[in-house]
This record gives sequence, structure tokens and C-alpha cells, in this order.
Amino acid sequence: MKLVDTSAWIEYLRGSGTDTATRVIALLAAGEAAWREIIALELWNGVTLNQRAKLEALKSLVVPLTINASTWLYARKVASAARAAGLTIPVPDLLVAACAQIHRLDIEHHKDEHFVMIAGLNI
Repeated sequence: MKLVDTSAWIEYLRGSGTDTATRVIALLAAGEAAWREIIALELWNGVTLNQRAKLEALKSLVVPLTINASTWLYARKVASAARAAGLTIPVPDLLVAACAQIHRLDIEHHKDEHFVMIAGLNI
């Protein structure tokens, strides 16, 4: 299972044909695609009318991951480590990275440098 980030879902919803979109399709087919509700919210906030039905259909295909106190604590650790390194990471990405860590999942993203930066932090 992989935690699919907003950037990867956008590639899928656009039907871009990128390697990222192809991996998301494979994850969906295998029942291995997961997300956090913040990702769904980001998608609903930017979805086009043409993409609404495709996004609505995802609700039954994607595994929703929980956020608990450990997730919030880890997100704060990531934020602190990022700030100490002179980086500012958006809150949704902090939560996605923390959720992936707590659930021991890799993140499927499309060229999102924030996840590359987070991976380089000493946490």
C-alpha cells in the first residue's frame, strides 16, 4: 500500500499519462491506494466539473488512513526539523509525511519537492 499525495492524484484525475498517473492506476487496481482526508479536501477544492465524477468514484476505491495523536506529534517533529534546516513545509505535506511514517507507508507523489526535502531531514 502507498499513501498517494495530492500531486499524484492530480496527475491521475487529469489523465496525464505520466508514470505517476500509471502508478496510481495500478495502485487503485490492486486496492493499494491510500489517502488522508486532507488530500481529499485539497482535491475537492481544486477539482474541475469534468473531474468530479472521477473523484467521487475514488471514495470507494481508496483506503482512508487515520490520524491520531502520534501523527500530530510526528508532524510537529518534521516541522521543527524543517524550520531548523531553514525550510518551510506546507501543513498538508507535514501531515501526509507524518501519516506515511506512522502507517509505515511510502508516499506516491508527482515531483513534490517538499517530500524530497522531508526525506533529507534528520528527524
